[in-house]
Amino acid sequence: MNRIFLICAGLLALLASCKKSPAPFPEVGEPYAITQGPEDHLLANYFGINAWSPDGRYVCVLGVGFTGRLPEENDKATVALVDLADNMRYIPIGSTTAWNFQEAAMFHWLPWEDGLCAFNDCRDGRFVTVLLNWKSGEERILPRPISAVDASGEWAISLNYARLRVCRPDYGYAGEGQDPLLDEVWPEDDGLWLVNLKTGEEKLLLSVADARERMPRITSEDGLAYFCHTIISPDAGKVFFLARTVQDFKAQLSERGYVYNWDTVSMTVNTDGTDLRRCFMDGWKGSHFNWNPDSETLVVTARWNGNQTWSHVIFKVGEEDKVHQLAPGIMDWDGHCIFSPNGKFISSEGYWNKDGNRSWVLLRLEDEALISLGSFHVPESYKEQYSRCDLHARWRPDGSQMAFNSVHEGSRQVYLRDVKWK
Repeated sequence: MNRIFLICAGLLALLASCKKSPAPFPEVGEPYAITQGPEDHLLANYFGINAWSPDGRYVCVLGVGFTGRLPEENDKATVALVDLADNMRYIPIGSTTAWNFQEAAMFHWLPWEDGLCAFNDCRDGRFVTVLLNWKSGEERILPRPISAVDASGEWAISLNYARLRVCRPDYGYAGEGQDPLLDEVWPEDDGLWLVNLKTGEEKLLLSVADARERMPRITSEDGLAYFCHTIISPDAGKVFFLARTVQDFKAQLSERGYVYNWDTVSMTVNTDGTDLRRCFMDGWKGSHFNWNPDSETLVVTARWNGNQTWSHVIFKVGEEDKVHQLAPGIMDWDGHCIFSPNGKFISSEGYWNKDGNRSWVLLRLEDEALISLGSFHVPESYKEQYSRCDLHARWRPDGSQMAFNSVHEGSRQVYLRDVKWK
């Protein structure tokens, strides 16, 4: 009996020793600025979106001349590149009046032509996409602004940024570049537009009215429904987006000049317009999000079980009933969550605490262990709601760097961190 026990114990010990150890955390270096004053600078697109040119040499940024308020119709920002191979040389390539402090000008690199990029602007009184080859100077204009672009650079999602200016001013654009359709609660001819950036072909992928039965009810006489915050899966098969409804939006505008109260559901839809799905049950909402490289898995900050605490949750599209809460009690906050390029880690950074400091962590998915990536102070002058400076981190596609915005050294600038994988 003792011999059998010893043999079994030995086998168990052997199996335990053969168990693969979790992937080691990468070594994330100290931040260093790649822009400098006197102007403020921010990355030229939203969190999680690639900022590096296809060859990795240039980083897209926006130069802005003020802070402390919303951009207005004639406030111009400089679209520029930073040359990482030439002593951080600053290269202005254009300008735009269709931008904000959160999503900048939604700049995207288009890898199907050397030097080609896309960003939003207002031309001839209309919000548009500018396709610019910054090396040759050639440009082409498409009649809708972009909200997301797929990995190939061919397909984009477009939104109504004038409607956003009313419903979420910090994500919309000032001016009359689009019709906000404020008399249409559930527009049938507006919503998510699918645009081919090569041909200019466009079609309405999903109208706001199409999603009505899956969105929060509107019971007031002057409600409004809208879409925002889109991201295309890496395989270009699906779009994640937030669908929101507002009660009494005219009363809110009259009281404060902006909408301050809304309800949210998180949704996905195929890029052919089929299989519209809600990600969560009522009350879970949704705030920040990112696709895993597998194009099936999403991380979203949501209200776990409909409670008042934000959590980081992960699930596969089609298996929403199996949603999993990441590191409960530790990751219970609303963060800008992004998968590492290898899909094994999640970086997340949130809002400032009572001391004015932002925390940034890296979570290992295999065992939900995490490490701190630092704390970054926010001066009072950068806490104004609409011009606030979120870190809005993102990975270089090869995983060798991270980029983010910060004000911890006194002005809004763009920073890089070098990453070494073990």
